[in-house]
Amino acid sequence: MKFLLLLLFSLSASHAADEPGFKNGYPDNDTVTQVRNDQVFQRAVQAYRFWYPTVSAEGIFNGFRDLGVNDNEAIGYLQASPIGLAFTANMDTPYAVAALDVKDGAMVVELPPGAFIGLANDHHQNWIQDMGIPGPDAGKGGKHLILPPNYKGEIPADYHVGRATSNKVLIALRAIPQNGNMKEAMEMITRVKIYPFSTSANPKLLRFVNLTSRKMDGTLLKWENNMEFWNKLHKVIDEEPILQEFQPMYGFLSGLGIEKGKKFAPDNKMRSLLEQAAKEGRRQMLVSAFANWRPDRIVWKDRRWEWVGLVSENGNFMTQSGLDLEARDRWFSQAIIASPAMFRRTEGAGSLYWLGLRDDKGEYLDGGKTYKLSVPMPVPAKLFWSVTVYDNETRSLIQTDQNNAALRSLVELKNSPTMGTVDVYFGPKQIAGKEGKWIKTIPGKGWFAYFRIYGPGDAAFKGTWRPGDFEEVKTTDQTASNP
Repeated sequence: MKFLLLLLFSLSASHAADEPGFKNGYPDNDTVTQVRNDQVFQRAVQAYRFWYPTVSAEGIFNGFRDLGVNDNEAIGYLQASPIGLAFTANMDTPYAVAALDVKDGAMVVELPPGAFIGLANDHHQNWIQDMGIPGPDAGKGGKHLILPPNYKGEIPADYHVGRATSNKVLIALRAIPQNGNMKEAMEMITRVKIYPFSTSANPKLLRFVNLTSRKMDGTLLKWENNMEFWNKLHKVIDEEPILQEFQPMYGFLSGLGIEKGKKFAPDNKMRSLLEQAAKEGRRQMLVSAFANWRPDRIVWKDRRWEWVGLVSENGNFMTQSGLDLEARDRWFSQAIIASPAMFRRTEGAGSLYWLGLRDDKGEYLDGGKTYKLSVPMPVPAKLFWSVTVYDNETRSLIQTDQNNAALRSLVELKNSPTMGTVDVYFGPKQIAGKEGKWIKTIPGKGWFAYFRIYGPGDAAFKGTWRPGDFEEVKTTDQTASNP
C-alpha cells in the first residue's frame, strides 16, 4: 500500500512538473515569442500555398497590362514561343487572352463556328465556364454571357451563362490550326468578339493586339519568393468580393495583417516572417510539382509518366471529401487556368496532360544528356498531340537558340508515318539525321515535358496505347548545337 501511495505521488508530481519554457503552467517570455513567430510562419506558409493561384492570376493580368492590353479594352493574341514566360504554355495553337472586369456589368464572349477551345476563370483561377469544342456550344459558335458576382437580375435567353465569383475574369481562347496552318488559326481567332452586354445592340468591341513578337512575363516568378507576393495578394483581396467558401483562409490572412478594406503595413518582424514563408511556400509547391509522393500520380506502373492533374472531372479540385489541396498545389505550381475539360479522363474529352520528369531509370531529366522518346503510331488523338519541353525553374517554354520547345503532330511531325513508331530526341546537340525531331536542352539545367493529347481516344486511358519513357542515348555522332 505504501508503495502504491508513493507511486501515485510520484506520478502526480511528474504531471505537475513544468515543461521547458513554462513556469507554474504558464509560458515564459521567450517561449511566447518563439511560439508566436512559429504560428505566424506556419500560417503564412499555408496561406501562401492556398492563395498562390490568386497571385498567379494577377501575374497573368499584369503581363498583358504591361504590354498595353488593359482590362475591358483589348484582347492580346499570339503564337506562343520561348521568348515569353507563362507557366506550361503550349505552342500547339494560337492564344487569345483578355482580362475582363464585370463589376459594372456583364460581358459577352461571342464565338463564331469553328475549332475553338476556351474557358473563363475568376481571379482565383476558379473555373467559371468552358467555351468552344469542350463547352456548351460544342464548336458550333454561340454567345457566352459572363455575369457579375451575386447577379440577381433577369438572364436573357440564347446565351450560355457563366457566373463570375470575382470582378476580374480571365478569358483564354485557342484556335486549332487546321492542317498545321498557324497563320490561318491566328486570323481565325480574331473573329471572336468580346463586348459589354449593355452594348449588345451596337457592340463596343475589345480590340485585338498581336503580341507574338513581344517579350512578356505572364507569371508571378518575380514575386513568388519575396514580400511582393503578399503585396500583390493584398491588392487582389482589397479589389475583389469575399468568397464564402474561402472564409477560413481569409482568417489566416487577417492574422498576417491582410484584410479587405484595411491598409497592409507589416512591421519589420512581420515582413521578415512573411518573406521566409514565401520562400518556404515556394519550396513546398515545387515539391508538390516535381517530387510528389501520391501513388495516384502514376499513369501506368511500367512507365515514369505522371498525371499533372490528380483530380478528374472537377475544374476546382473538389472531391467527395472536400477540396484536394495537394492536387491544387501540384497543378498551379506548374500550370495556369483550370477546367473540367483539362482533367476529364474519358474518351473525346477536351485534352489530356501527362508529365515527364524522369528517364526510364527513374533519374530526373538532365539538360546535358541526350534522350530518345519512342511514340507508337497512331496516337489516339481526334484533334492533335504534342510533346513540349519546359525549364523547371521558370516552368515556361525552354529558351535556347533553337527557339523551339515543341514537337507537334500538326507541325514538325505532320509527315510522320501513320503506323510503327516515331522516335523524337532531346539534348544539348542535334543528332545527325534527326532534324525536325529534336528539341534542344541546356547543360546544367533540368527540364520536364508535357505530353498532350487533344480529343484523346479511349486507348490513352485504358493503357492499350502508351508512349515509351525517356531513354538516355549514348552517342558521339552529334552535329553543332544549332539546328
